[in-house]
Amino acid sequence: MCGIVGFVGKKQAAPILLDGLSKLEYRGYDSAGIAVRNGDEPAKIVKSKGRLKILSEKTDSGNALIGTCGIGHTRWATHGEPSTVNSHPHISGNCMGTDFGEVESEVIGVHNGIIENFKELKGKLLKHGYTFYSQTDTEVVIKLVDYYYKKYTHDPQEAIAKTMVRVRGSYALCLMFKSCPGEIWVARKDSPMIIGISEGETYVASDVPAILNYTRNVYYIGNLEMARLTAGKVSFFNLDGDEIDKKSTEIKWNAESAEKNGYEHFMMKEIHEQPKAVQDTLNSLVKDGKIDLDSIGLSDEEIKSISQICMVACGSAYHTCVVTQYVMESMAKIPVRVEIASEFRYRGPVLDKNGLVIVVSQSGETADTLAALRLAKEKGIKTLAIVNVVGSSIAREADNVFYTLAGPEIAVATTKAYSTQLIAGYLLAVQFAFVRNEIDSEYYAGLINELYTIPQKIEKILEDKERIQWFVAKQANAKDVFFIGRGIDYAVCLEGSLKMKEISYVHSEAYAAGELKHGTISLIEEGTLVIGVLTQSGLYEKTVSNMVECKSRGGYLMGLTSYGHYEIEDTADFTVYIPKTDEHFSASLSVIPLQLMGYYLSVSRGLDVDKPRNLAKSVTVE
Repeated sequence: MCGIVGFVGKKQAAPILLDGLSKLEYRGYDSAGIAVRNGDEPAKIVKSKGRLKILSEKTDSGNALIGTCGIGHTRWATHGEPSTVNSHPHISGNCMGTDFGEVESEVIGVHNGIIENFKELKGKLLKHGYTFYSQTDTEVVIKLVDYYYKKYTHDPQEAIAKTMVRVRGSYALCLMFKSCPGEIWVARKDSPMIIGISEGETYVASDVPAILNYTRNVYYIGNLEMARLTAGKVSFFNLDGDEIDKKSTEIKWNAESAEKNGYEHFMMKEIHEQPKAVQDTLNSLVKDGKIDLDSIGLSDEEIKSISQICMVACGSAYHTCVVTQYVMESMAKIPVRVEIASEFRYRGPVLDKNGLVIVVSQSGETADTLAALRLAKEKGIKTLAIVNVVGSSIAREADNVFYTLAGPEIAVATTKAYSTQLIAGYLLAVQFAFVRNEIDSEYYAGLINELYTIPQKIEKILEDKERIQWFVAKQANAKDVFFIGRGIDYAVCLEGSLKMKEISYVHSEAYAAGELKHGTISLIEEGTLVIGVLTQSGLYEKTVSNMVECKSRGGYLMGLTSYGHYEIEDTADFTVYIPKTDEHFSASLSVIPLQLMGYYLSVSRGLDVDKPRNLAKSVTVE
């Protein structure tokens, strides 16, 4: 949620800030703004409500603002409605204007996160003569920095440290001080932030794509740390003011991977990138025909000693965990439970000291998942993170890390990250089953070979996407859609339903097919689209029966099944077929048509596929 970009160097800052913010649009936002300084001259601030192009037009693509030091922000409203006044940057002065222009304010800043005690802090500042022009918690924290700055001999480091101790909540702060031209100060707690260095230039951002065109050498600022950025240099400090030595990390992503490369939308590009992402993730752990979990910190002895597994995640990552639960319990015969991260720590979970907690997050910054990880570590439980971003908070704090190799994912609706998380779950399940002697070496080898057929089978499904597009065009006016399935198919229905509702704004629900008669079937009426997923042979006939029940009540049926089950056409009004695979792995194939359905429905309704309303790519606040 929200996006931060900062630059200090020799070039003009404003065009770089706007370019960086454009790379962060996928995070979700409702307003944007930039602040630029040119030496000792007053800072210039321009803000706007709405899309970034409005801000770009107001600043002539940044060319109207002169200065080599600046900060920018895209805001996703939390405190205060979306408006120009509430958008960032904020100032420590008392300006009430919607577009500040030149300002002499001592402190100017942008902020990601939520300040939980902002009302208490605001009350304190009001008593000290401060006034407020916005409804935001960010203005409060900027003015708190100003308060301590004036109180402690005009020392930015001391002012920020005092603020960090006083504030409760999460934040990535990016600040400019009037008395420190050519400097940007940053601080972090529980919100992502990276710092990039190239020759004579320094960048700061909330995510890698913002600076990928400029540098690949980045530093990760730790929790409760701050940093001073000057042209081509960065110094890190802890709360006591001690300087911290850090090593830079090289980002392996290609800059082109964060571009559309001819596709109309990032989502469609990323759907087509799934075969490669799956292949790369398989190759990362399969060596000489065997799965090597030693590289992620799981030895055979540890695998044998694990008593149970608890998987914790949010959204689509949670859905991959549900698939993994079915596969792991079926293959490895080890108890697995799946938890929604936002509920996990509030119900006092009972965890076995010999268990394993697996947290799954594309960004590695998901606030609730990070909190669940910390709770597991507090309880002394071994943790494994499945994440896509090297150096992310979850990756740094987990005992061990399994990196999925999806590359940058820009569209808000996940596709290739979801697919690589499925592969991670399969690899864990197969290796656990083999090490714990639940499958023999022949079946083990066959499963690994079958996994390597998945990329080609995904490509085969994508070759027939126009047929799905044709069908979806007929459903453009759908108001209610139901997905039903059993077992792994039910887990896939959860993801298919989410894809449809989050980008096409069509009300959809996923149900375990056997639950229909327990109330849901009352919602089926003439023309209601019901999508049945049927890839599990042992559950096939039961799900068909549930589909017939829907049809008898006026439902319009779509069947999604494997080649060979052609009798489904006697029941369904429209059928999509996927290649056969080991049924444990069917989710990797059956999800592809559902991703395409969500995409094409959104396009047919004229919506913004990559940036759906009210959503953010990475949910970094609770």
